[in-house]
Amino acid sequence: MSLKVAVVGCGKIADGHVEVVQKLPELAQVVAVCDLEPLMAEQLAERFGVPRHYDDFDALLEKEKPDVVHITTPPMSHKPLALRAVEAGCHVFVEKPLAPRYDEAVELVNAVEQAGKKLCIGYMHHYDPAMIALREMIAQGELGEPVHIESYYGYSLAGDFGKALMATPDHWVHRLPGKLLHNTIDHIFYKLTDYIHDDRPEIIATGNRLRPQRFGDERDDLHDELRLIVRGEKVTAYGTFSSFAQPMAHYMRIHGTKNTAQIDFTSRTVTMLAHPTLPSALGRLGPAFETAMSFAREGVTNVMRFARSEFHFFAGFIELFRRYYRSILDGTPPPYAHRDMLRVSRMLEDTWACLEAEDARRNAASSAGRDA
Repeated sequence: MSLKVAVVGCGKIADGHVEVVQKLPELAQVVAVCDLEPLMAEQLAERFGVPRHYDDFDALLEKEKPDVVHITTPPMSHKPLALRAVEAGCHVFVEKPLAPRYDEAVELVNAVEQAGKKLCIGYMHHYDPAMIALREMIAQGELGEPVHIESYYGYSLAGDFGKALMATPDHWVHRLPGKLLHNTIDHIFYKLTDYIHDDRPEIIATGNRLRPQRFGDERDDLHDELRLIVRGEKVTAYGTFSSFAQPMAHYMRIHGTKNTAQIDFTSRTVTMLAHPTLPSALGRLGPAFETAMSFAREGVTNVMRFARSEFHFFAGFIELFRRYYRSILDGTPPPYAHRDMLRVSRMLEDTWACLEAEDARRNAASSAGRDA
C-alpha cells in the first residue's frame, strides 16, 4: 500500500518534503500541495510533477482525502491546520517547532492521540546516519553510561533565511516567543531526549545580541547567541547557539563512563576520543594518529555512501519519513515519541522564560544606572 500525502505550505522547506517523499515511492506519493498564495502552490507542483495544487486547505482535504498531511507553514498555523487534518482522518507530519506555546503543543498531541492518529515532527538530524551509528555504539556499550552531552548549532544570519527575517520586522519569525531561536534550537534539544529522560529537566539559559546594527523595532529583540545548561537527574548537557563563531559548526559530543564520541553533522562523521595507551610522552603521540585514522575511516564510509547515492543533505529526513510511514502502515510506534515532542516544547518555553527574566534584569539595571 502507498500512502497518499498532501503538503500544506509551499515555502522552501516544502521542497525538501516533496523531494524526500518522492524517494520513497513504495511507501508514499504526494497527491497534492496547498498554499494560500496560489502561485506558490502551482510552482511547487510544477517543479516536482505533483498532480494537483490548491489554495484552499479544506477543499484539498475533501477532494483528495489524504492519508498523511505534511504541515510546512509558519509555526503559528501548525496547531489549527493539524487539528483540521486530524478531524478529516489524516495522520500529520508537522515541521518544527511543533507549536509556539507548550499548551498548544499539548492540545495538538492530545487531539492526535484521541483520534488514534500518528504525529511526527521534522527533526531531520535525529535519524542522520551518524546518529544511528552513535545509538548502535551506545547499545553495544562502547561509551558506557551517558554522563554529559554538548550540543552545538551554528547559524549564519548572512544566509537567505537570515537576510529575509532581518530585512523586515513583519517576518513571522519575529512573532514567535523565541524569535530566531524558536525556529532553530529544537536542533539542540531533540538530540538530548534519548539521554535525558526527565519530564522537565532544569533549564538555565543566557542570551546575547552581538550584531551591531539596530533598527528600532522587533528585530532588535532577536537573540543571536544562546548558552544553555540542561540539568537532568542523571545526565546534564550544554547547549550552544551561535551566529558569530566560525566556522558555522554543527556537532554533538556525548561523554560516557567508558568513552566520549563526537558527531559532526556537517561532515557526517562519528568519532571516538582516543585514549593514550603508552606511558609518558610516548602516550601523547598515539592519540593524534588514532584520531586521524578514525576520520579517514569515516571519510571512506562517506565515499561509499556517495557512490550508492546515499550521501545527501536530506539523509536524516529520508530515514525519518521511512520510519514514520512504516509506523502508519504497520501500526507501530512513531519514530519520535509524542512525549519527547512535548518535552522539547517545554524546554523551549523554559528557555524563553529564562531569557525574558534576564532581559528584565538588564533593563532594570540600565534604568537604575540612568537614574543614579
